[in-house]
Amino acid sequence: MIVSIASDHAGFQLKEIIVSHLKALKIKVIDNGPKNDESVDYPDYAKKVVDDLKGSNANKGILICGSGQGMAMSANKHTGIRAALCHNLEITKLARAHNDANILTLGARVLDQETALQCVDTFFNTDFEGDRHQKRIDKIG
Repeated sequence: MIVSIASDHAGFQLKEIIVSHLKALKIKVIDNGPKNDESVDYPDYAKKVVDDLKGSNANKGILICGSGQGMAMSANKHTGIRAALCHNLEITKLARAHNDANILTLGARVLDQETALQCVDTFFNTDFEGDRHQKRIDKIG
């Protein structure tokens, strides 16, 4: 498993925590920045993770901004990307099981660290159920 991750300035601290968490789990991480909490534009960083997924450099992605919403909107502009804004374990599980989400987006200003890490673990430990859900995914593009 290779995970591509990026954030904006608001998500920088949480990104650093998640990168450490993933590495402790022996998951290979592509950290697309930023390297500090100076102001940056979230669409630029969303594109880096999207490019890793579309280029087959990574299997899944994580994007973090203040609310998670900007990253989700930016990533979902791209064909084949299913970025899910998740704020609890149930939403995260359903995003994977029913929607085959390939990018997890998180809001650093609206989630505590423990919940964010639980969402990360749930995202990577939940399989897509396929079957009736696949025909719906096919309609997304």
